[in-house]
Amino acid sequence: MSSELLAPLDLAFWHLESDAHPMHLGALAVFHRPKDTDCGEIAELLAARAAAIPRLRMCVRSVWLPVGGAAWAAADDFDVHRHVRTRRLPYGDFAEVATRHAGELMGRPLKRGRPPWEMYVLTGRPEDESFAVLVKMHHALADGMRAVAIGAGIFDEIADAGSGARRRPGPVPSRSRLPGPRRVAGMAKGRIEELGRAVGVGASVVRASRLDLWEGTAFTADSSGTRRLATASLDAEDVQRVRRAAGGTANDVLLGTVAGALRRWMLERGEELPGAAPRALVPVSRRRPGGPSGSANRLSAYLLDLPVREADPAARLTAVRTSMDRNKAAGPLRGAGAVAVLADQLPPLAHRFGAALAGSAARVLFDVLVTNVPLPRSELSLGGCPLRSLYPMAPLARGQSLAVAMSPYGGRVQFGLVADGKAVPDVERLGQCLDEELAELRKGLA
Repeated sequence: MSSELLAPLDLAFWHLESDAHPMHLGALAVFHRPKDTDCGEIAELLAARAAAIPRLRMCVRSVWLPVGGAAWAAADDFDVHRHVRTRRLPYGDFAEVATRHAGELMGRPLKRGRPPWEMYVLTGRPEDESFAVLVKMHHALADGMRAVAIGAGIFDEIADAGSGARRRPGPVPSRSRLPGPRRVAGMAKGRIEELGRAVGVGASVVRASRLDLWEGTAFTADSSGTRRLATASLDAEDVQRVRRAAGGTANDVLLGTVAGALRRWMLERGEELPGAAPRALVPVSRRRPGGPSGSANRLSAYLLDLPVREADPAARLTAVRTSMDRNKAAGPLRGAGAVAVLADQLPPLAHRFGAALAGSAARVLFDVLVTNVPLPRSELSLGGCPLRSLYPMAPLARGQSLAVAMSPYGGRVQFGLVADGKAVPDVERLGQCLDEELAELRKGLA
């Protein structure tokens, strides 16, 4: 794979990172472990498959032009065993121990100068019926959907399908390096339209910024640089039952469940419910099914006020559905949530020197990230070991202490909750509140 410039949004993610705010996303995949499974062999299989994925052999290098830019380039000294490691966990309940260690590993930034990803095979006692794989990828390398597309190459079903003969690409038509008049005019028109959209998004961002920040809660605590992970698993059929009764989409139901869980959790902690609704940033992929995937991040987002002051679960869900319908009517390229679109219009030098300011600005736009990452619907396995569950993990923006990611798989919706370890030490309880809130929604709509 030849060198290619980082897209503006990828460059922004690269420069937003600091030791206390690593900008990688991840997933904790838990597999069934038959008695004769050799986890050392699993690790070697994982390493071989990861090494065969061209994107995972690329690292970020600075470039002279454009000024402030960077490019993906093949790592000359690539050694997959620097990236794929095995870790034997202390004895104890495997799920609890694996989750705790995954949280600690998520707090460690990836080494810059190397391809920005890592995988860990987590094993416990020989008699344990499970093992896990923790995957970490820098957000500059992939957004959620792109990470799924890259990471899927480690599974038996995708790796085996790609091992056959591949059709060679046809010859590329010759093209002049100098654009013709029509192309110049088209480029100019496109650039003007992009700038106009950027101005509109920028104005929306300013209007949506808040000076009355959500004070007095765990989410306003200073970053400790530590991470704590909690997981939850909801019955996908229960989500569909609520959707059929209330209308809207399954994602509306899940967002309403998150709002109710936050309310329940805050009241249990003795916190006063905020006067202004906490705001969620809900990422929206701009990729199109069947369209070219590309290597760059393709993201926008919606802003959603979470109705935590509303006591009635059905009313909370209605409020979420109404807000999301309004967001969808406006579209993912408009409004303050489309701040990622604005980032796409800025020059590389602005990302390099404006990263600190941009990172701090996230706090005045939203309080918590809530993202839904789709997974393949087919059953997956690694080395013949079936995938039991997969918990996605999103990075924490500067000024935030909680990020919520969810993925449907195998008849369940699995949640990964990444929190600042000091600000939200009881994030496990929030995970339990998700299940309780969905049960409350079912009961209220029965």
